[in-house]
Amino acid sequence: MPGRHATSPNRHRCDEAAVPCSGTRWRRQIPKPVRIIQLSDIHFGAEDPAAVNAAADYVTRTAFDLLLVTGDITQLGHHGEFALAGAWLATLPGPKLATPGNHDTPWFGFLERITAPFQRYERAIGPAAQGEFMSPVLAAWACNSARGWQVRLNWSKGEVGRRQTENAIRHLRTASSEAARVLICHHPLVELPGAPMTSRVRGGRQAAAQIAGAGVDLVVTGHLHVPFVQPLPFADGLTYAVGAGTLSLRERGAPPSFNVIEIDGDNLCVTAMAWKDQRLEPDQIWRAPLRARAAGAIGRRR
Repeated sequence: MPGRHATSPNRHRCDEAAVPCSGTRWRRQIPKPVRIIQLSDIHFGAEDPAAVNAAADYVTRTAFDLLLVTGDITQLGHHGEFALAGAWLATLPGPKLATPGNHDTPWFGFLERITAPFQRYERAIGPAAQGEFMSPVLAAWACNSARGWQVRLNWSKGEVGRRQTENAIRHLRTASSEAARVLICHHPLVELPGAPMTSRVRGGRQAAAQIAGAGVDLVVTGHLHVPFVQPLPFADGLTYAVGAGTLSLRERGAPPSFNVIEIDGDNLCVTAMAWKDQRLEPDQIWRAPLRARAAGAIGRRR
């Protein structure tokens, strides 16, 4: 694998199907491997019931540090869809960090979409604007890239403002020097070559450049309905965009899936767990190097 960099989902897949992954050399002294489970684009109202049940079973029986939910939890933002989504998430164990997607605004409530686009989300799921998880081994920050409306024809595309980026970096800077640092939002900040759709995130490339320059390890997103890992083309090239598939019936050339993200020392391993032929199995695996913690410190002051 040239340069050991992960790439788009159709190239340089690892042959191994074993989970978990472990590295051979530890330059970053993280006390134990970090495991994150990422669910995305469940689209309650258009969910794949079998895939959703399989994901819930996996989450329930697997040890992990954090469960991420990266948006589009509902299909049309209906009250009933949010009730189903909230009840389902409540059954899952462990710490959770979620962020809304463009489908989590009321699609048929134009006035509400303008005045209070995430009110339903916040009642059922939690805070929409931002969120935080901190532990000695992992720091994660949620940034809302979805908007209820925008001054452009396709308001479903993303946006990340300068203050949002600065706020994320400021909070991740407070993490332990040994912690992996993760930013989550719904829309990929940089377009994925060959993807089935675009994100066209306003301010996305600027945000990605700042985040990479600050030494954040991962930018974890959804929206595209296909899993991928690719290095962001900024700074040292060791900040990775990680995207998950969908658990809905709205497939875009890939089976329903979710991600298992593991950080073992200075090694990243992302496994897309896919629902295929009525069973859950590892479908794609990406491995990539992470920056050494001493070099990747995010501007902490001693």
